[in-house]
Amino acid sequence: MSKDAELVKKLKDATLKDTAFSELLDVYQERLYWHIRKIVTTHENADDVLQNTFIRIYKNIQKFEGKSSLHTWMYRIAYNESIRFLEKNNKKRYDNIDEVSESNLEALFEDAYFDGDEVQKKLNTIIDGFKEKQKRVFQMKYFDDLSFRQMSVILEISESTLKSTYYSAVKIIEEKIFL
Repeated sequence: MSKDAELVKKLKDATLKDTAFSELLDVYQERLYWHIRKIVTTHENADDVLQNTFIRIYKNIQKFEGKSSLHTWMYRIAYNESIRFLEKNNKKRYDNIDEVSESNLEALFEDAYFDGDEVQKKLNTIIDGFKEKQKRVFQMKYFDDLSFRQMSVILEISESTLKSTYYSAVKIIEEKIFL
C-alpha cells in the first residue's frame, strides 16, 4: 500500500483522523501553498485560501474515492478554492480583467515575500497577460511540475488541449522574455 493510500485510510478512520491530518499537512502544506500563491498572488491571500482548502479537505476526505491520486484531488480543491477567492474578491473591486491583472502584479511586486529579479518580474508580467486558462496551465506545468494527466483531472480539460495551450504559452514567453 502506498503512503498516500495509508494516509487516506487513516484520514477516513475517525480515531486516527486528527493525527493523519497533521501528517497530511506536513507532507502537502508547502506544495499546496505555492500552487495557490501562483493563482492568488499575495502571501496573505494564499494563506487564507490554503486554510480554506485544508478545511474543505478535512470535511470531505470521506468523499475521496481514489479515482485520482490524493495529490491530484487536493490540487483540484486548492485550484477551485483559489478561483472562488478570485471571483469573490475581483467582483467587488474591479470593472474589467485588465484592472485585475494590473492590481495583482502591483500586489506581487510590493509583497515583502517576493524577491524576484528583473527576469522573474518580466516572466510574471508576461504570464499575467495570458488568458486565464493559459495562465493556469502554464503555472501548473512549469512551476508545480504536474503531469498533463494530473492537470487534465484538475482542470477537466483534455490532455491534448493542455499540451497545445502549454506549448503555446512557452512560445510566447520565449518570444517576449528578452525583448
